Amino acid sequence: MSKTLRLILGDQLNSKHSWFTEIDPNVTYLMMEMRQETDYVTHHIQKVVGFFLAMRTFAKELKSSGHQVIYYQLDNSENKQNLKDQLSYLIQKENFTQFEYLLPDEYRLDQMLQEICDKLFISSRAIDTEHFLTDRNFLQDFFKGKKNYLMETFYREMRKKYDILMDGKEPMTGQWNYDQDNRQALKDKKLLRKAKIHPKDATEIAEMLKNSGVKTIGTLDTENFPWPISRAESLEILDYFCDHLLPNFGTYQDALTTWDPYLFHSRLSFSLNTKLISPLEVVQKVEAYWKAHQDQISIAQVEGFIRQIIGWREYMRGIYWAKMPDFAQLNFFDHERKLPDWFWTGKTKMNCLSQSIGQSIDHAYAHHIQRLMVTGNFALLAGINPDEVDQWYLGIYIDAIEWVEITNTRGMSQFADGGIVGTKPYVSSANYIKKQGNYCDHCAYDHKEKLGAKACPFNSLYWHFYARNREKLEKNPRIGMMYRTWDKMGNKQEILDQAESYLDRLDEL
Repeated sequence: MSKTLRLILGDQLNSKHSWFTEIDPNVTYLMMEMRQETDYVTHHIQKVVGFFLAMRTFAKELKSSGHQVIYYQLDNSENKQNLKDQLSYLIQKENFTQFEYLLPDEYRLDQMLQEICDKLFISSRAIDTEHFLTDRNFLQDFFKGKKNYLMETFYREMRKKYDILMDGKEPMTGQWNYDQDNRQALKDKKLLRKAKIHPKDATEIAEMLKNSGVKTIGTLDTENFPWPISRAESLEILDYFCDHLLPNFGTYQDALTTWDPYLFHSRLSFSLNTKLISPLEVVQKVEAYWKAHQDQISIAQVEGFIRQIIGWREYMRGIYWAKMPDFAQLNFFDHERKLPDWFWTGKTKMNCLSQSIGQSIDHAYAHHIQRLMVTGNFALLAGINPDEVDQWYLGIYIDAIEWVEITNTRGMSQFADGGIVGTKPYVSSANYIKKQGNYCDHCAYDHKEKLGAKACPFNSLYWHFYARNREKLEKNPRIGMMYRTWDKMGNKQEILDQAESYLDRLDEL
């Protein structure tokens, strides 16, 4: 009798997949919590708990629908803790005649499963996850022959292909992008709305992780785990976003404030990256909601949100599959410094970094500007080794899976790819951070000063970055103005010396 074993990884929780349309007693689904996955990087405890809670919930739902499921918890005595040994053991034990798996989104797992299948004595095949709007090779084929893969070009293609915010072949209102409208600082605290939370007890899993010796970072309220772990909860958060947050999302998506960790962001990235919900259903829901409430919500709010999902998210995945594994080794500036110790504690006198890192430790979350223009900006200015930056970002955020993390950090944030993802490095002085919110208020450093004991480190490090990388950057057409400004400055050596003094004692800042 034919018996099929189907593997479901922790980020493949797509209940709408065609696998599940029929119940077949000869098909068994395998899910497992593995040290292979908890230990390859030091993860935030909320990330590990979130994945395990979502996986267990998904397995229960499959079973209740009539599917055959084998689920190995981390502390199961039969758990071999890695894919290779577990699959070999289970296939022989249960006499499976065929093995199937959903295409992984991480290169290391893709290679691992191909190697495993090459050595299996039964037939095997890989199936698409039926989640993304494009296949792995779409972006590479779309930009064939091009050195730079412009996201905006790709984004417009996605809008046309899926008829999102379109009027025939043209964008609604005649404008593709409202980025210029979506960069405001939040000045009215009364606009804020509380995030939609589904508190859950995570005591059992937290205890299991502790007893198993799994090393984690960050904090966890075991009685109030705040992230969605099912499709139903994810859809509720999507509805809440539309009803309460969408009207102000775009305007304040780049804002930096100590008032609230989430602002008007949806908190759907974990749900999307585990495939509890799909990108197409999210953007179609948001578009439909806006069309029904155009008198209350401007298109700038909606376009900014949709661009993040069908633009940046799909684009970054395309970059990943076009450039891996070489992408993971790129280090355009040859940066070698270690990440300061306070990246793991948040205990730095720089308030913007203390706030962004502290929030990441407490919530396993930071929005894109906190990641790009605060923590990422500092790491690039300070010349931190992109390997260190990758490990930190991959571990600390609940939504961090390598396909989306490494392209954003090593590519967009650190410019270690030399310009594949971004056309210029995303760096700034303190002026940008001050403009975006209240992080500079009550800081030990003065955002206006370049020199002296109270001078904000971002200011001198900004010019030091451009000075030391002049040979690599000055021909970039988007950067020429910076060098013209630098050349006119009369205190260049003092600024460079100030920056060097900070670089010599990064752990003390």
